[in-house]
Amino acid sequence: MLTRVTCDRIHPSFGAYAQGISVPAGARLVMTSGQLGIAPDGSVPGSVYDQAGLCLANALAIVEAAGLGIANVVRLNTFVTDRAHMAEYMRARDDWLAGSDHLPASTLVIVSGFTRPEFLVEVEMTAAG
Repeated sequence: MLTRVTCDRIHPSFGAYAQGISVPAGARLVMTSGQLGIAPDGSVPGSVYDQAGLCLANALAIVEAAGLGIANVVRLNTFVTDRAHMAEYMRARDDWLAGSDHLPASTLVIVSGFTRPEFLVEVEMTAAG
């Protein structure tokens, strides 16, 4: 069973994510490669929100292919190309987690870019179960 770790000796989380997640011994880990906001047909939406939704959906599809689900996600590593994109990514992440009482650990990093200029966000996902 995954357990959310909260420490009252540090500043509270800035958003919908856990300060830490404890994974029990013997759990199987699934780690995705970074997923871009690209649809199966190759289209790339123009908004950060829509790209982030695809990134999360694509990464979760890999986790599900391994037999796990959203409740097994223990960590999100996210990369955006501009500080201005943070709010839209966070809104997409919050919408993605809506209806779930599970919050993964999360890191958000600003990077200079990706392989193609239309890509604005990338998400890596780690799951355990």
